[in-house]
Amino acid sequence: MNRAWVREAVRLIEADANRSADTHLLVFPLPPEWGIDLYLKDESVHPTGSLKHRLARSLLLYGLVNGQIGPDTTLIEASSGSTAVSEAYFARMLGLDFVAVMPRKTSPEKVQLIEFYGGRCHFVDIPAEMYTEAERLATECRGHYLDQFTYAERATDWRGNNNIAESVFAQMRLERHPVPTWIVVGAGTGGTSATFGRYVRYRRHTTRICVVDPENSSFYGAWQTGALDYTTGMPSRIEGIGRPRVEPSFVPDVIDEMIQVPDAASMAAIRLLRERTGHWAGGSTGTNLYGAFQLIARMLEAGRHGSVVTLLCDGGERYAHTYYNDEWLAEQGFDVAAHSAVLEKFLESGRWAS
Repeated sequence: MNRAWVREAVRLIEADANRSADTHLLVFPLPPEWGIDLYLKDESVHPTGSLKHRLARSLLLYGLVNGQIGPDTTLIEASSGSTAVSEAYFARMLGLDFVAVMPRKTSPEKVQLIEFYGGRCHFVDIPAEMYTEAERLATECRGHYLDQFTYAERATDWRGNNNIAESVFAQMRLERHPVPTWIVVGAGTGGTSATFGRYVRYRRHTTRICVVDPENSSFYGAWQTGALDYTTGMPSRIEGIGRPRVEPSFVPDVIDEMIQVPDAASMAAIRLLRERTGHWAGGSTGTNLYGAFQLIARMLEAGRHGSVVTLLCDGGERYAHTYYNDEWLAEQGFDVAAHSAVLEKFLESGRWAS
């Protein structure tokens, strides 16, 4: 392995991170008399526009320091979403070829973003075949399969090194409730919940971790039953989170609570977010927000004060023709109005009635 090239590659990736200010911690307006503060960590401001920018950076650094990526290595990933977009960005930075293996029905917007950063898209007709096809391509070209679903939980240093958990707690330091009562995240690989769960234990915080899960996802069922081979065999309609199988990076033992969120409720929540704050986000942010509201309602019922932190995972502009399109919602059979009414009533009364 060319050690000089690896040193320069690590420097380039670290310099890119150093040029970027930390992502913002936004405040969602709640009635002040509640004594509860809700924050959204805005991951959409990363150079590639999503939370997956952090994961892609970690995966490439992990491959570099383990001697798996060199100056002529082709990078392969099984992803139709934001992870592939971010990995393509870093591959171009290092002058490496990148191939994303994805279902043929992947949205044109995501394909265009991957190709914009110099990546190539390799399509499969059966989504479940992405994994084996990515492995096959990596073997065939003697490349490196980044494998986000396996390595997400171990590529990120959960003890520090500016991971997302360390960033959140540093930004919360001067708030009136600096140690969050809850942190709410979704699971796509499971890496983010693993990072937060490990970090709060390592730092001896009392914060609890809640993972929200969309319809058709296997994570909720696996956490409830303890069966890590739990499958639904159905794809999630909320991009970025939810999987038909339990991925290797999912660590259920560091999760304190899971909430299953209807897909239509996620759509309602992102529309409310835009109305109340001017920020528009993707569907996974709606899933996060819907779960955070439920936890806040519990805190109010119990007479507790405190703070809740969740994530704004990516921007809504990527979903202008889907999640924010009334015709598309109707075609999918989403009853957004019913869930919007639940959210509005909650913000008026503090009570949850679904």
